[in-house]
Amino acid sequence: MPRVVTIRTVAERAGCSIATVSRVINGSARTSAEVEARVRAAIEELGFRPSEIGRSLKTLRARTLGVVIPSLTNPVFAASVAGMEAEARRRHHTLLLTATDYDAAREPEVVETLVAQSVAGLVLTVTDADDNPTLDRLDAEGIAYVLIYNEPRRTERAAVSVDNAGATFALAKAMIAAGHRRVIYVAGRFATSDRARTRYLGYLAAMSEAGLAAEAPLELDYLADPAGHGAALAGVFGPPGRPTAALCSNDLLALSVMAALRALGLKVPQDVSVAGFDGIALAGAAYPSLATVDTPTRRMGERAVEKIFELLDGSAAPTLERLPFELRPGGTLAPAPDASPVASARRPDAASPSFPASPEPPSE
Repeated sequence: MPRVVTIRTVAERAGCSIATVSRVINGSARTSAEVEARVRAAIEELGFRPSEIGRSLKTLRARTLGVVIPSLTNPVFAASVAGMEAEARRRHHTLLLTATDYDAAREPEVVETLVAQSVAGLVLTVTDADDNPTLDRLDAEGIAYVLIYNEPRRTERAAVSVDNAGATFALAKAMIAAGHRRVIYVAGRFATSDRARTRYLGYLAAMSEAGLAAEAPLELDYLADPAGHGAALAGVFGPPGRPTAALCSNDLLALSVMAALRALGLKVPQDVSVAGFDGIALAGAAYPSLATVDTPTRRMGERAVEKIFELLDGSAAPTLERLPFELRPGGTLAPAPDASPVASARRPDAASPSFPASPEPPSE
């Protein structure tokens, strides 16, 4: 009996994914010349003849973009997806959306699922933009993608973000200028977010410039509830000489920290000032309103989709594009209790200094 040749057979012979074979057959998006040559050689050698019906269905699906975000519960990602959807719709494309729940192990699975749908390109937020096998594979197979929120050091990776370290530097300087000498950085797990690690660099730079000792970072699970966060915070904010300010790596975490501090009997901001990062609408609606870094989240989503099409039509090379941010004063940032302001060598909104490429692992 003659061997049945399927698209999987072709993929195995060409040494690539089924999704890549589909993209070459349908011409739905660019792949590298070397990968395309391998696929076409395998098709010829095996005598593979794709179904015309299947090709038609896949071509229809190609008018989609795949989107991978860390969380469906964080409003900052919802705002960016709204911007992506609006720009994609303007270009007569739709979105296929999925989330990893900050789990790096899920990234290959969800990306492969989207690529198998013959998406025209991908917009992703990943755990680590530089050390990432999933992105390595997309690069090798010539699949167009743009990172959002990540700031890759690798120049061949397109991204739209803000200056994460510079923005945190400015916010930390504002806390220091208000007299806070013990400022703790509260973040999600560094292993699940290179944004949290990069923002930590800004905190370290601000503390160093002011001649203050940096506290060990407090890493929390992003998706835990205030009670879970409260248990972790109790050991830090319970003893005398506790920090008078908590600089959080995102707004949703900051709001949970505020609730946990109140459950510990501490007042915000009278006892502890709190600040976040992102500028979500919920932070402004809270009482007192959250001090934060306001980022152009919707515009970031729009720009990511614009960059996808620039990559697809060859009108632009991959670049890291940083959009502007603003400090948003809020009621959660107040003068430190019983402290006079610390003289600042740099205004909080001044340009940020140079930062090291990556933070040292925090000591346990």
